[in-house]
Amino acid sequence: MAEGRRDPPLHPLLSLPPASKRPCLRPAPRGPGPGPGHGSGLSASRHRSPESLLDCAAKAVAEKWAFERVEERFERIPEPVQRRIVYWSFPRNEKEICMYSSFQCRVAGEESPAAATATSGSGGAGSGAPTAAGTAATTAAAAAVGTSGAVGTGDALPFRRGIKLLETGCVENVLQVGFHLSGTVTEPASPSEPEVTHKVAISFDRCKITSVTCGCGNRDIFYCAHVVALSLYRIRKPEQVKLRLPISETLFQMNRDQLQKLVQYLITAHHTEVLPTAQKLADEILSSNSEINQVHGAPDPTAGASIDDDNCWHLDEDQVREQVKQFLSQGGYYGSGKQLNSMFAKVREMLRMRDSNGARMLTLITEQFMADPRLSLWRQQGTGMTDKCRQLWDELGALWVCVVLNPHCKGEAKSGWVKQLKKWSDMDVCPLEDGNYGSELPNITNALPQSHLAQDSLSRPRRTVFSRAVEACSLHWQGSHLQRIISSDYYMSASYHRDQDRLLFNPQGLPLWLDHVPTACARVDALRSHGYSREALRLAVAIINTLRLLQQREMDIYKHQKKELLQRGLTTTTNLEGWVGHPLDPIGCLFATLTETCRVDDDSTMDTGDGEARSPVYQHVPVWGSPDGGESYLTLALEVTLMGMGQQRIMPEGLYAQDKVCRNEEQIVAKLQELELDELLVQTLRKQALQLLEAGPFSGLGEVIHRESVPMHTFTKYLFSALLPHDTDLAYKVALRAMRLPVLESSVGSGDVGHPHHGISIVPSRYPRWFTLGHLESQQCELASTMLTAAKGDMLRLRTVLEAIQKNIHSSSLIYKLAQDAFKIATPADSPADITLLNVALELGLQVMRMTLSTLNWRRREMVRWLVTCATEVGLRALVSILQGWYTLFTPTEATSIVAATVMSHNTILRLSLDYPQREELASCARTLALQCAMKDPQNCALSALTLCEKDHIAFETAYQIVIDAASTGMTYSQLFTIARYMEHRGYPLRSFKLASLAMTHLNLAYNQDTHPAINDVLWACALSHSLGKNELAAIIPLVVKSVHCATVLSDILRRCTMTAPGLAGIPGRRNSGKLMSTDKAPLRQLLDATISAYINTTHSRLTHISPRHYGEFIEFLSKARETFLLAQDGHIQFAQFIDNLKQIYKGKKKLMMLVRERFG
Repeated sequence: MAEGRRDPPLHPLLSLPPASKRPCLRPAPRGPGPGPGHGSGLSASRHRSPESLLDCAAKAVAEKWAFERVEERFERIPEPVQRRIVYWSFPRNEKEICMYSSFQCRVAGEESPAAATATSGSGGAGSGAPTAAGTAATTAAAAAVGTSGAVGTGDALPFRRGIKLLETGCVENVLQVGFHLSGTVTEPASPSEPEVTHKVAISFDRCKITSVTCGCGNRDIFYCAHVVALSLYRIRKPEQVKLRLPISETLFQMNRDQLQKLVQYLITAHHTEVLPTAQKLADEILSSNSEINQVHGAPDPTAGASIDDDNCWHLDEDQVREQVKQFLSQGGYYGSGKQLNSMFAKVREMLRMRDSNGARMLTLITEQFMADPRLSLWRQQGTGMTDKCRQLWDELGALWVCVVLNPHCKGEAKSGWVKQLKKWSDMDVCPLEDGNYGSELPNITNALPQSHLAQDSLSRPRRTVFSRAVEACSLHWQGSHLQRIISSDYYMSASYHRDQDRLLFNPQGLPLWLDHVPTACARVDALRSHGYSREALRLAVAIINTLRLLQQREMDIYKHQKKELLQRGLTTTTNLEGWVGHPLDPIGCLFATLTETCRVDDDSTMDTGDGEARSPVYQHVPVWGSPDGGESYLTLALEVTLMGMGQQRIMPEGLYAQDKVCRNEEQIVAKLQELELDELLVQTLRKQALQLLEAGPFSGLGEVIHRESVPMHTFTKYLFSALLPHDTDLAYKVALRAMRLPVLESSVGSGDVGHPHHGISIVPSRYPRWFTLGHLESQQCELASTMLTAAKGDMLRLRTVLEAIQKNIHSSSLIYKLAQDAFKIATPADSPADITLLNVALELGLQVMRMTLSTLNWRRREMVRWLVTCATEVGLRALVSILQGWYTLFTPTEATSIVAATVMSHNTILRLSLDYPQREELASCARTLALQCAMKDPQNCALSALTLCEKDHIAFETAYQIVIDAASTGMTYSQLFTIARYMEHRGYPLRSFKLASLAMTHLNLAYNQDTHPAINDVLWACALSHSLGKNELAAIIPLVVKSVHCATVLSDILRRCTMTAPGLAGIPGRRNSGKLMSTDKAPLRQLLDATISAYINTTHSRLTHISPRHYGEFIEFLSKARETFLLAQDGHIQFAQFIDNLKQIYKGKKKLMMLVRERFG
C-alpha cells in the first residue's frame, strides 16, 4: 500500500534509499513489546532470530507513514500492530542523535551509502541488547566528535556527556506513551553545583525527533546532554522502557466514570498548574457555540504528527539565527570563524545523511549573513570585506550549489530555492563572486571565449556569490548518458561513440563526461555531499578519463605547432579558466571524492578532538570496471590533482582572487603531502610530470607559456621533493623549468626589484596588477633554496641551479636570502665546509652587491659584511678578488670602512692561517683599494685610507697628500678636525696643526653659538698650537679671530693661552722659553681685542630682544665680560666706559639698568 504513494524517481539512482532512509550506525535492537509471544519486561533471546512479518511491516510503516494516515486507511487497527508501529517509530540510529547534539560527527572512513543501508536494515527481531559492533560504532561516533561544539570540547560535548549520564545510571522513570517519550535525568553533584534532576520530554514521528523539552532550560542549536541520554536509553535499552499506546487510545477504552476519575485525579495532582486551564476548557466545552465544539475530536500530543506536518528532525530555528548573528557580530575574532565553519560542516553532514534540515539550516544561516550590517558599511566605504569573512561567503555559495544539485530534489523545492537565491543575489549588499572586481570566470554552464579577458570590467555582468547556485538550478540529471555513468561500474562501449558530435567514450571504451570541468565537479560534489559516494566516484572517473583525453589531444596539437611557438617565444593559454582557486574548487572536490574511498578505517586515523589531528592513512582500492587492473582510486586522485595543479592559467584580476589562487594551491599541496608515495604513486607522479613538461599550452610547465600565466613554484616544489628520491634528473628538469616568472622576465631591465611593489609597478597598465607578486617571488625563492640544498656536493647541478637563479630571480633581497641559505648549508657546524656550495653562495652574494650598488637598501651594510664573511670562508683568492674589483661591488665608504677593514683585521688573518707573503699580498690589495677610494671620495674615505696605510710609509704619505689636496675644496671642518686629531694621535703634531689650520678656514662660529659641536675642536686646535710654540700660536690666532665670533669661546681660548707657557710639545730642535705670554703683546693682544669686541657686540645683540626673565643671566654675562676687560692694562677704564654707554643707550630699560648700577656702579 505504501509503495503506491511514492513519488516517481528522477533518474536511475532508483536503487538508492530516498531522503528519509538513513544509514544506521548499528542494528537497532528490538524490544519485547506487547506483540504476539512477548510479555512486557521479558528478556530477549540470546540468539538472533528472523524478524517476524509483523515487525518487518511495522518498521516500514513506522518509517514512511504518519500514524494518522494508517488510521485513515484502516477502520480498525489491532492493538499489537499499533504497539509495533509505535515501538519502531523512535529513531534507531545513534549517529543521528550525535549529529543533532554536536557540531561535527565524523567517523574516519565513513561507510558508503550502500553498506550503511544494509546495516540499517539488519536489526533482528530478537536482539534485545546492543551488539558489540553497535556499541563500538557508537563509541567511535562519540570519539569522533569534532573539536568545536555548542558547549565545549572533548568530554564536555553534549553527546559524550549524554553517554556518560546513561552509563552511570542517571536516566530513570522512562515512559513511552505513543509517540511521546519522557523520563528524568539526574545531573550528578559537582564541587560547585548540587545534584539536579531534570524532566525530559521527546516527541517523535517516523524515526525522527520532532520536538524536545528539558528542564535544564538549554538554549542552543543542538540537543542538551539530558535529551541525548534519554534518547540513547530508548535506543539501547528498549526492553526497559514502559510502552503504552497513544493516550487517546487509552481514553477510548474508558467509560464516563473512569474518565471523570482520571480528570479529577489529574487536576488534584497538578491543581496549581492545571486547574485554570481545566476550568477554561470545561467552560468552552459546555458552551455549544464555542470554537472547541466546532472541531471533531481532540488533539493528542502522543499520537504522532498529522499527515500535513513536515516530517523533519527538530531544529531550533531561533537559536540558529541567534548564534549565527552572534558569531557574525564578533567580526574578525578567530573563534567566530571557526564556529561558523563548524556550522557549514554541520550542513554538509545533514546533506550527507539526506536530512531536509540541511537546506533549512543553510537558509537560516544565509538570511543572517545577508542581514550582516557590515555589508552596507563596506559598500558605502568602498572597502573590501576581511579575508576570513570572504572565505565564509565562498563556502556559503558552494554549499548552495550542492543543495540545488541534489539528485532527489523535487521541482517545487528547486523553484523555491531559485526564487530565494535570485532575491538575495539582486540585493545591493550581496557580495560579488570575485571581491570588488567584475567576474573573470565563465558561466557555470557555458564556457565563454578567451577574449573576455580584454573586455572592460564595467561591461561584465554582475556576478554574486549566489550566481553559480542560480545557474546550477538549470542543471538536471535526466540525461541517459549521465544516468548510465553514475548507475553502473561497467558502462562501457567497444569503440568511439558520438552523439550529435559529442564524444561519449574514449578509445578504450570508457565513458566520458564532456562538460565544463568545474560544473562537472560540482555534480560530483553534490552526489558526495548527499550521500551518494559510489555514484560520485563513477562520475569522477569519467571526468578524469575526459581530462586525460583532452590532455593527449593538446599534446598532439602542440607537436604540430611546436616549432612555430618556440620561434615566436610566446603562446596563448588554451584553458578557459583556472581550476585552482576556482569558486567551486573542482580539483579539491575530485581529490576528496577519490581519496575518501581509499581511507583506512583505523582508530589511529580518527579525529577524536582531544589533540592534533593525525594524518590520514590511505590504501589502494581498485577502480571498479577499469580494464587496467593496476589502476586505483588513489592513483587517479594523484593524477587528476597533478593535472589540475599543472594547468596553465591566467592570473585573475583582483587581490582576493589572486590570494585565493595561492591559498588553494597551498591547501591542495598539503593534501598531496599526506599521501605516502609507493611504487604505483611514484609511477603516476613520474608519468604526469613528463606529460606536463611536454603538454605545450595546456601545461604551466610547458616550454613556452603566456606572460600572464600563474607561476608553478609552489606546486613544483612538491613535485621536486617527491620525485627527487626516485628520478633525480626528472626532478631537476621540472624544477628548473618552473623557476621562470615571465611577468617580470619580459619587463625587467637593469637595476633591482627589491620589493613587491616594484614588481607591480613595472607591469604595463594593460595587464592586471599582480597583488601577490611578493608572495610568488618568495615561493620562487623557496623552490630555488630546495634545489640548492638537494644539489649540495654536485658541482654540475649547483652550477645549473645557480644559472637559473641568476636568470629568473629579480629581487635582491631574495637572492641574498638564497645566498645565506647556501652558506648555512655549506658550512655545517659538525663537518667540513662544502667549497662548491660556498662558491655558489659567494656568486649569489656578488650578484646582490651589483644589484644594490646604485639603489637604496636598508640591509646593505649587513649584506656587505656577510659577503666578506663568505669570501673569507672561501679563501684568500676570493678576498683578493673582491678587493681588486671593489668598484663594481661597493661604494668607496663600504670598501674602506667595512671590506678592507674586516679583511685586514687580526681575526681574518687567524681564520685564514696566512703566511707572511700571503698577508703582504692581502695588505697590498687593501692599501691599493684604500688609496683608490680616497681619491674617489676623500671626504668619507680619507681617514680610513690613512688607517689602512699606516704600516707602509709611501702609501701613508700618498694618502696624506690626497687629504691635503682635497682639504681646500671638498672636505668639511669636522672631517679635517677628525683627521687632524688622528695625526696627532699617530705622532705627527705638525701635520696635525696644518690640518687643524685648514679646518679653521672652513669654520664660522656666530656670537650666539656657544654650544656649537665644533667648539671642542677649536679649543683642541688652539691647545695644539700653543703646545707647539709661539710661532704656531701666532699662526692660528688670526684664523681663530676670523672664524670665531662667540665671546665666551674666545675668552676661554684666551684664558687657556695665558695659564701656561707655549712650546710644551717637546718637538726635537725646538726650545721652550718657559715664560708665560702677555696679553699686551702679540699674538695674544689680537685675541684679547677680538674677545672684548665680541663681548661688546654680543651685549648689544642680546639687549635688542631681552626679556625680564633673562635679566639675571645678562648680569652674569657682564660679569664674565668684566673679567676679560680687566686682562688689558686699561681694562677697567674700558669696562667703565662700556657700562656708561649701556646706561645711556638703554636708559629706557629702567629695571635692567638699575640692576647694572647695583652690580657695576
